[in-house]
Amino acid sequence: MEKALLVAIYVTVCCLAFVISKTIMALLLYRRWQRKNMIYSDAASGGKMVLFRSPTMQSLKSDAFFKKTMKLSDKDVIGCGGYGTVYKMAVDESTAFAVKRLYRGSPERDRGFERELEAMGDIKHRNIVTLFGYYTAPRYNMLIYELMPNGSLDMLLHGKLKDEKRLDWPMRCRIGLGAARGIAYLHHDCIPHIIHRDIKSSNILLDHNMEPRVSDFGLATLMEPDKTHVSTIVAGTFGYLAPEYFESGRATAKGDVYSFGVVLLELLTGRRPSDEAFLEEGTKLVTWVKSTVERKREEEAIDSRLEGAPVEEISQVFSIASKCLETDPSDRPTMTEVVKTLELIRSDKLISD
Repeated sequence: MEKALLVAIYVTVCCLAFVISKTIMALLLYRRWQRKNMIYSDAASGGKMVLFRSPTMQSLKSDAFFKKTMKLSDKDVIGCGGYGTVYKMAVDESTAFAVKRLYRGSPERDRGFERELEAMGDIKHRNIVTLFGYYTAPRYNMLIYELMPNGSLDMLLHGKLKDEKRLDWPMRCRIGLGAARGIAYLHHDCIPHIIHRDIKSSNILLDHNMEPRVSDFGLATLMEPDKTHVSTIVAGTFGYLAPEYFESGRATAKGDVYSFGVVLLELLTGRRPSDEAFLEEGTKLVTWVKSTVERKREEEAIDSRLEGAPVEEISQVFSIASKCLETDPSDRPTMTEVVKTLELIRSDKLISD
């Protein structure tokens, strides 16, 4: 009886010690997080803003930021992400941000907000858009991003900017390589690894130097290094999704590789996956391009704006895209392999550092 009592006391003391140590660790981590970030509360809106410490954010005053967020309107809209509307918010003449607003009420929207925060927390890479902080309130959440002044690849290839800023072949090579580097970083260098799940031209933004940045992590999925996939609902954008995703519901890095292959086809052909011509023919960009390659008529698919570009280099990029778009995921390269192959293209050697 006495021995059983001693054992019970020993177990109780061990449990208490474990709980206390975990609590102390959590408090230390929270204090460290507080020192690392700037936290503001706004009594009027019931919201809280957290700004990650960086030179850009040091001079930002919380009251000015709160007032600006309250005045955002349709005229400030610069895009729509998978889970919200993106606004340009100018704090003063020299400071502006891209703010993604996600209205609350939908559990999936809240999950998208949490996924984006979790995925973007400590990422610092020249080809991934920078997250400066976030704002959470009873009615909506906001993510505060670095503003990309040259819009998206989609806008430059297909939208209102395509005639203002024409993309020549070296620039397209640079954009393709930079985007590949950003995705490779997510797949291979982040722990846990990140599957983006929505790679497309509208989620590749361009900074003031036309350097590409991968954005919009609302569908991102975290995956431990020893895992091969994550089971999830089918989500993403028609025309970019890998065929096996519809059958298995499994998100994999090779699914992102397929989506990137579609982006390479956009750079080569100047056409969207959802081009009206394909819808009329009952096909899509991938199958149309594959048919031209099989008939050895690739020149029919090349964007007319690329007239005079090196034929051999275009052929090499076609080859990379084709490998990314293999039906069997195991036949597709990794994003690291894609980066290495793109780096061999001569045009890139002239423009990359």
